[in-house]
Amino acid sequence: MGMMSVLGIKDEVTTLHERAEIGDALQSPGPIRSLSEAKDFESLIRFYEASLSDLEETISKTKKDDPKMAYYRSLLILTKKVELELKNSILSFQNLFRDLEEIHDFVHEIYPA
Repeated sequence: MGMMSVLGIKDEVTTLHERAEIGDALQSPGPIRSLSEAKDFESLIRFYEASLSDLEETISKTKKDDPKMAYYRSLLILTKKVELELKNSILSFQNLFRDLEEIHDFVHEIYPA
């Protein structure tokens, strides 16, 4: 939901679905709630990293023969992948911004004020 907010996606059906799926974690302080309320990329990444740490802690406390272990491990891989994609996305946007600044300066070189 935080990513939807950052990207400006206003999809009530998806929001309701996500709220139902996440459940009580949205009411309790912690990374999941904070992640859902993120308003910018920096916050989104920071809260995503915190949720990843929480998941790693959950996995470390879970017995190896627990039926949920395979799910937790898969979730960890997916979560790490999303974290990397978020970091790559912010780098791409930062590069775009720098390129726009450079072309802006170049236009002023060609057409001085």
